[in-house]
Amino acid sequence: MAYLRIKSKPLNGTIMAQPSKSMAHRAIICASLAKGKSKIDNVVLSDDISATLGAVASLGAEIKIDDSSNYSGRKLITINSESRILSEEKVIDCIESGSTARFMMPITRLDESSSTFTGRGRLIERPFNIYKNLFSEKGITYKDNEGKMPVYLSGKLVPGTYNLSGDVSSQFVSGLLFALPLLDDNSEINITGDLQSLPYIQMTIEVLKEFGISINHEYGYKKINIQGNQSYKALPVYVVEGDWSQAAFFCVMGAISGQLTLRGLNLNSCQGDKVIMNILAKMGATPEINEKEIIFNRSRLKGITVDVSQCPDLVPAIAVAASKADGLTSIINGARLRIKESDRLMTTCRELNNLGADIIEKADGLIIKGKPGLTGGKTYGSGDHRIVMAVAAASSVCSGDVEIEGYEAVKKSYPEFWEDFVSLGGEVECYE
Repeated sequence: MAYLRIKSKPLNGTIMAQPSKSMAHRAIICASLAKGKSKIDNVVLSDDISATLGAVASLGAEIKIDDSSNYSGRKLITINSESRILSEEKVIDCIESGSTARFMMPITRLDESSSTFTGRGRLIERPFNIYKNLFSEKGITYKDNEGKMPVYLSGKLVPGTYNLSGDVSSQFVSGLLFALPLLDDNSEINITGDLQSLPYIQMTIEVLKEFGISINHEYGYKKINIQGNQSYKALPVYVVEGDWSQAAFFCVMGAISGQLTLRGLNLNSCQGDKVIMNILAKMGATPEINEKEIIFNRSRLKGITVDVSQCPDLVPAIAVAASKADGLTSIINGARLRIKESDRLMTTCRELNNLGADIIEKADGLIIKGKPGLTGGKTYGSGDHRIVMAVAAASSVCSGDVEIEGYEAVKKSYPEFWEDFVSLGGEVECYE
C-alpha cells in the first residue's frame, strides 16, 4: 500500500479549476450519439472519464485523444460516430465510475444485443436495482450476481412512462434522458416524492440541449416529457467548464488557512456544487469575486445547519470547514452518502476525527463541533477521492504531519490534485 505524508502548513497561491467531470461525462456521451465528428475540449483523463470513453468506444464511437487543447495541460477529444449502437455482444468496464454505469445501461438498450457491465472496487456493490425494476416492466432482461456486478442486459428499450422515486440517484434519470429521445415515440419520466440532486438532472438537460435534444419538464421537474424521434447533432467544439465539486476543497482551504485564488470557474454554472460559495459565505467567509477569479482569504467561520440533499458531494469539504468553525455545524439529509465510493458519512467522520476533529455521525448526517485547529495523524483514503482531498484540505490547519494511506484515489476524478496542492506550497512525501 502506498502512503503520502503531508507536512502541515497554511496554503497560498493560485490554481486553475479542473474541468467538470460531470459535464465531460455528459458531453462525451452526447457526442457519441450524434452522427458525425464532435470535439470536446478542456478534458482531464481521470479514471472515471476514461471509463466513459471506453464505454462509448465499445458501442462504436471512434475516439481520438491528443494534446492540442486550447487549455494548458488538458486534452482535446475528437469523437466520430455513426449515431447507432453496434449490434453485437458488448462488455463495458466501468472501472469505479457509477456515472458511467448508470448513464450507459439505458443507452445500450437502444439495440437488442446483450451487454455486460463490469466494474471494480465499491462500484461492484453499488445499487442498480432501479433499472432492474424499470427494465423488467418494459420486457428487458436484467441479471446480476446477487445484487452486485456484473450486470447482464438484453432486449430493447421501448417508449412509455417511467416512474422513479425522487430519493434515488439522479444518474438513473439522466441515463433515461440520454436514451429516450432516440426512440420512435414519446416518453415521460414521473418522479414521486422529494427530488434530490436536481442540479445534476438540470446539467444533463443543459448538455442535451447543446447537442440538439429538447427536453420539457413540469411541476418542478416531477414530470419530464421526452419527444421521440429526435437526433443528436455533432458540435464543432464543446468546451468543458470548470468543476465546482473539485474546486470546493480549495475554496475551503482558502477560507480556513490562507489566500487562495481560483480561476476558470463559471459563476453562472448550473452545477449544483456551486452552492459551496453560499455555504461558506453563511459560515462567515468573504470571497472576492470578479469575472476572472475568486479569492478566498482565511476567515473566522461559524457553525450553521446545511441541508445537503441537493449537493451531497460537498459533504467532505463542508465538514473540513466546520471542523475549524466556531460552534456546531449540522449536516442533514445526507443518507445517500452511504452508497458513494465509500460510506462517506462514516469515512468523513472517521478520518477527520483521526486528525483531531470532533464529529458525531448520525443516520443521515454529521454533527461537527469546531475547534481552533486540528492535530494531524494517520488517515485512510478508503478508495474515495473526495475523502483523500478532504484530508489534504484539513492538513492546512493541523499542528502535526498528516499521513494518508491510499492517496492515489484522487486519480478517479482529479489526477493532477497533488501537483496543484504542491503548487500552493504543500509539502508531500510519497513512500511504501
